[in-house]
Amino acid sequence: MKIQDSELTSYNFAVSLNSVSKTFGTGDTQVKALKDIELNVRCGELLLLVGPSGCGKTTLLSVMAGILDSDDGVVDVFGVRVDKLSQTKKTSFRRQYIGFIFQQFNLIPTLTAAENVAVPLLIIKTPYAKAVKKAREYLSMVGLSERTEFFPTQLSGGQQQRVAIARALVSEPRLIVCDEPTASLDGDTGKLVMEMFRRTALSKDRAIVVVTHDNRIFSYGDRIAEMLDGRIIAVHTDHQQMM
Repeated sequence: MKIQDSELTSYNFAVSLNSVSKTFGTGDTQVKALKDIELNVRCGELLLLVGPSGCGKTTLLSVMAGILDSDDGVVDVFGVRVDKLSQTKKTSFRRQYIGFIFQQFNLIPTLTAAENVAVPLLIIKTPYAKAVKKAREYLSMVGLSERTEFFPTQLSGGQQQRVAIARALVSEPRLIVCDEPTASLDGDTGKLVMEMFRRTALSKDRAIVVVTHDNRIFSYGDRIAEMLDGRIIAVHTDHQQMM
């Protein structure tokens, strides 16, 4: 079931989270992963989300993108109450408007690099030849023009990460959520990727949220939201505050 652009209501932010909470488990095993999160992501912004391991960053990213359901609160993405959508509409919304970069890459081993990158386009019924051509263009942007026909097992971890990044960008989604996108990359390649994010994936009606521990890329963020124990404790506009 496709979400029509006309269904997007007016909005002030790309993402707006109000009093968002998420708990895993029950009883003695209960873990409050998110506690009354308040966070706005501006249109045209690259927001970095930082904090120690286990503080809730990846959970927040997943709730923001509609992968996980929140227990309470408002999850608004481009004026759509994602927390109120049915699972069918939520899946459609993600497919149309959100690009994902996961730590685990999630590449399909039987597909070439170009075919892996083309998957989001093929899902929305783009003709195969056109989808693969565009996929090769994005692989070239991340420095893999000579690896387009390689299978994932023939690529290094850093190269697989770049394939995953190209796959997230190829359908030109309005919101891109990234979980440690530079973790497997050397410094120069990480900077190349962040520069590509800013050059190709940002505009007045798009946004990027990046979970990271990599202080080498802090300068690429417009703002840095700091998490601790399931809460946003500060939002910084000067990356030097975090160094």
